[in-house]
Amino acid sequence: MTILVLIAKEPLPGKAKTRLHPAVTLEQAAHLAAAAIDDTLAAIAAVPASRRILLFDGDVLPPRAAGYEVVAQSQGALDARLGALFDRYSEPTLLIGMDTPQLTAADLAPAFERWPDDVDAWFGPAADGGFWALGMREPRGDLVRGIPMSQDDTGAHQLARLRSAGLRVGMLPMLTDVDTIDTAHEVAALAPHTLFARRLAGFHATTPVGAVL
Repeated sequence: MTILVLIAKEPLPGKAKTRLHPAVTLEQAAHLAAAAIDDTLAAIAAVPASRRILLFDGDVLPPRAAGYEVVAQSQGALDARLGALFDRYSEPTLLIGMDTPQLTAADLAPAFERWPDDVDAWFGPAADGGFWALGMREPRGDLVRGIPMSQDDTGAHQLARLRSAGLRVGMLPMLTDVDTIDTAHEVAALAPHTLFARRLAGFHATTPVGAVL
């Protein structure tokens, strides 16, 4: 069985999805971040994980995270925080982010139906060059620490690190992260049923004429 970890931070105005501003207000951006977390938790509810862990930065937990084991994110840069996570567990572990509210349980199925004998790691590439999912049969934080994060070649560096360590990598579907207003609309169009899409449509419907979108 596989541990499923969702990394997220409390969606506070001015700290969450700030690149969506000024197309939406900072408060609306925070509401969109909260919706993305909610959609992600809803999607993974059907995934047969052995444990469900929320790697969290904040004080107020998402409502759907009831029943999750909550682990506070460690200090340091993102690569250090992810490295600490993968050092924490010894059984197969898959980490996902909260920036892909279009995620479905089917996207994660290959890593949870049964971990194939010829796969040592799972990698979910993001369209912006990053990654939305990373899993290891035998978790090792050193395979993440030192990877340059939040760049258009982050995914390439991470994938190369896994393969250079001799790991056989299984690929999950490519997904689009919500980082900008353009990608927000792209994701909303792909998954109009989500709370994220409905909330984004509602915000734009109430935006005053002449506002920058």
